[in-house]
Amino acid sequence: MMPPDDEDARLFREAIGRVRELHADADAPLRPRPAPEPEQSRRDEARVRDELLTHPIEPGAVEFGEEISYLKSGQPAKLLQQLRRGRFSVRAEIDLHEMSIAVAREAIRQFLDDCRKHDELCVRIVHGKGLRSKAQGPVLKQLTDTLLRRRADVLAFASARPAQGGTGATVVLLQRA
Repeated sequence: MMPPDDEDARLFREAIGRVRELHADADAPLRPRPAPEPEQSRRDEARVRDELLTHPIEPGAVEFGEEISYLKSGQPAKLLQQLRRGRFSVRAEIDLHEMSIAVAREAIRQFLDDCRKHDELCVRIVHGKGLRSKAQGPVLKQLTDTLLRRRADVLAFASARPAQGGTGATVVLLQRA
């Protein structure tokens, strides 16, 4: 790189204007610090609020590979037996794999509502066995079990037959609309 000639130096000084030399011992001007914001506290409170608004899942309620089943009070035991044996034709299916709990919760609700509207009363929910859920267990399976037990329109449900997904899927029998 070549040193600037006199003409370049003159043009540079004209462009920048007057300058003032800074002394190394001068302290930098102090700016007032911004007011502290409790960002982490806000996040913690929001997380607690979200947890209170969602349905709690009992981690010990459903184990890996454990079959789940339910029969609504007042329904004949034969209904659950027929459901377990695959006597009903599955009319619709939803796969919850890769969904978060919040997304899966809404997907199940909307799926079951749509199925009842279209008179598809025997449906399958594929939630997986939870093999990649680590210590928290089969999260989507637990969520499915909890949500189905709380719905008034669910007559019965049971883990699917091995050919239909086994304990990684649940067959649900819905009440007519």
